[in-house]
Amino acid sequence: MYRIAEIERKTKETSITARLNLDGKGDAKLDYPIGFIAHMLNTFAHHGLFDIEMRAKGDLEVDQHHLVEDTGIALGHCFVKALGDKRGIRRNGSCLFPMDETLARAAVDMSGRPFLYFDAQLSGVPLISTPGSGLRLVTESSRIHDFQTDVVEDFWQGFTSVAGCNLHLEILRGRSDHHKIEALFKAAARALRAACEYDERARDIIPSTKGTLPGFADPPGVLV
Repeated sequence: MYRIAEIERKTKETSITARLNLDGKGDAKLDYPIGFIAHMLNTFAHHGLFDIEMRAKGDLEVDQHHLVEDTGIALGHCFVKALGDKRGIRRNGSCLFPMDETLARAAVDMSGRPFLYFDAQLSGVPLISTPGSGLRLVTESSRIHDFQTDVVEDFWQGFTSVAGCNLHLEILRGRSDHHKIEALFKAAARALRAACEYDERARDIIPSTKGTLPGFADPPGVLV
């Protein structure tokens, strides 16, 4: 059975189309205007073995918050749709991921109850890149903006609110904000991969003593 979901999300602030294959090979096809988030989505797909296709645009003349948060919402919506009734999945997963001087920890429970704990230990200083590196963003007005690291939490808040999962993300130690954010995306991808994989001993069982795990495929007020 293919666990694939497609969504289209349009608001006055952003327009996003996304497609997710939970049982993919880690391929990412992205048309995304913020280079650093595109890098994170590619990393997320690779480490989770998720196939992700996404095309996105937004009101970047305002700032990066709307598009990044809505990207998390769109990706979370794909996850909950692809999982269906969650029958046979392991449900929870965790990962301790080192990246040079940084150590990140992620733990997730696809419980149907949204909650995010986020402690990235970020400096609050935007990431600055050299021209041509792909991390800078040039808007229609030709103004150059560096990546606003505070929107990373907004991404994961949007994701958990729609995916309906408990997600704990934290940096245990580290220096580079780039490494901290990237290590968190890698850890989250591997934790989600473990949680969404089938448990061969329980393929016909919903992993809850309640007999059901609620989904949030069409949460009111979120996708309009």
